[in-house]
Amino acid sequence: MADTPMYALLDKVQFPADIRNLPVVKLPQLCDELRRFIITESANNPGHLGASLGTIELTIAIHYVFDTPNDKLVWDVGHQAYAHKIITGRKTRFATNRKHKGMSGFPKMNESEYDAFGTGHASTSISAVLGMATAARLAENTVQQHIAVIGDGAIGGGMAFEAMNQAGGEQENMLVILNDNRIAIDKNVGAMSQYLLRITSSKSYNRVKKGLWRFLNSNKFITQTVSRFGNAIKGQIVSKSNLFQQLGFRYFGPADGHDVVKLVRILTNLKEIHGPKLLHIVTVKGKGLQLAEENQVTYHFPGNYDPETGELIVPDEQNKPPKYQTVFGETILELAQIDDKVVGITPAMATGCSLTIMREKLPHRVFDVGIAEPHAVTFAAGLAAAGYIPFCNIYSSFLQRSYDQVVHDVALQKLPVIFCIDRAGLVGEDGPTHHGAFDLAFLRTIPNMIIASPLNEAALRNMMFTAYKERKQPFAIRYPRGTGVLVDWKTPLEALEIGTSKLLKQGKEIAILSLGPLGNNVAQAIAILEKEGITPTHVDVRFLKPLDKKMLDEICNTHHTIITVEDGTVVGGLFSEVSEYIVEKQYATKVSPIALPDTFIEHGDIISLYKSVGFDVESIVSCIKFWQHAEGVQCE
Repeated sequence: MADTPMYALLDKVQFPADIRNLPVVKLPQLCDELRRFIITESANNPGHLGASLGTIELTIAIHYVFDTPNDKLVWDVGHQAYAHKIITGRKTRFATNRKHKGMSGFPKMNESEYDAFGTGHASTSISAVLGMATAARLAENTVQQHIAVIGDGAIGGGMAFEAMNQAGGEQENMLVILNDNRIAIDKNVGAMSQYLLRITSSKSYNRVKKGLWRFLNSNKFITQTVSRFGNAIKGQIVSKSNLFQQLGFRYFGPADGHDVVKLVRILTNLKEIHGPKLLHIVTVKGKGLQLAEENQVTYHFPGNYDPETGELIVPDEQNKPPKYQTVFGETILELAQIDDKVVGITPAMATGCSLTIMREKLPHRVFDVGIAEPHAVTFAAGLAAAGYIPFCNIYSSFLQRSYDQVVHDVALQKLPVIFCIDRAGLVGEDGPTHHGAFDLAFLRTIPNMIIASPLNEAALRNMMFTAYKERKQPFAIRYPRGTGVLVDWKTPLEALEIGTSKLLKQGKEIAILSLGPLGNNVAQAIAILEKEGITPTHVDVRFLKPLDKKMLDEICNTHHTIITVEDGTVVGGLFSEVSEYIVEKQYATKVSPIALPDTFIEHGDIISLYKSVGFDVESIVSCIKFWQHAEGVQCE
């Protein structure tokens, strides 16, 4: 007898309609095959593994019960949507997941009609689904269903509360599925996580819940279920202030998120209940891969691993430059040990930004505020107003969510909050939802801001020390994801003169003004050009705001062309600043940018992305050569 194929059922599934043709009793086998497929395929093509392994049964149940894509399904963040992508026509493309020109790692509307809404940032799903449900009501579409799947970390974000507040008040027909696995990227924090834990561990509640699930899993008339157990839940839970029911949602749960047969029955019955509903399921992040279950932070995005054992394949990092994140983590600890007023703040990214280094030594002075970037900024402002020295570490693309707070609560009041803007510039495979393209532009317009970007790890260290010493106004330091260029970076702390640049190479005719780590690529390009007799000047700008105008005056008086180099959008950053100054002073100097174009950059590995936008050494060499003799034409 021939061996049963590893993917006997999954090989027959291209779209959800194929799953709906299966008997319910076959769904556990399909889930097992799908889990094995994700584990195998992700082993050598790294991605967001843990969250997707935890939602396989839920994914199958949703698509089995609901008529997707006619019914609208929105996955919050998207870390948990790999199974969804595989069974919605993208199984054969899964090997290209997160690769340049390949499948996106997040739901994306222009990739599939099954991706009802693009999601890369947390806490957005309920708002989006509420909008869709409202549109269906206005169009008198009484058949269409609307489902949001949100994690227990994301539901603590303010936007989720705002959406639930409106949905409960207007009684729109929608289902929110709360995927409770006790962890986002790092361990969940705050009152919401404790509240959910109390619900799942309450003995009195679980006695009532068992009766509810018996009815929801039966074929009894659904209104009888709601009538009988709705009152029971109110008597047992609302008196204890069930948050979701107080917000106007019918609350059901907690249910086992890994029992696909029961989930199908529950969702089938919930589909018949009108109005806002919340189904609370409990899952295990990393389900099905033991090491992923035991090390959930590591296996959120584990890199390469052995698909059989789960053992990580760790590259040799000896004698290599550190990550900028490690430099930040070690330097803030050093500053905190010097001054007990130094505190660290992160919105749910303690591991990613390396605040864990300080938290291990000084846990009472590190604050993980959860997925709540606007709150993180104003919380930091309050600390600064009280005389503390807050280092608020936020990823560049997430800082976008806090713009009003930066303007109103920090800059307007000239409070000395130190923003350490992680993941600035292109971040690689996470793509346009995570590229740090816009912070230079949107911060430059704000009065009272100091904006700096280090050339290397030693410069980051000194900029942090400079911000610590300054403490007169907001200070933003932006740096990229990943490793730098210096092995021996831990030099004595040195305060920089704010608003001054650094001459790296004196040349003639053409001046390269670089801001941030791209200056290292410029230096390599100049080394190549010097062999051909081309000798441009190279200046490490260091500070976008205030810009070193004394340096700029000198450059404009001695060079015919300036090339600005920055890993931010061409609109509003260094190129804009230099161009505006040259127009103001009526210099004849030409200016050409090397910057991100005015478009959203897709996902892919950094090498491919750098080449596509002209950040690689070869492209910089070509640009400088062109300008050595060109007149009036810009680099492309």
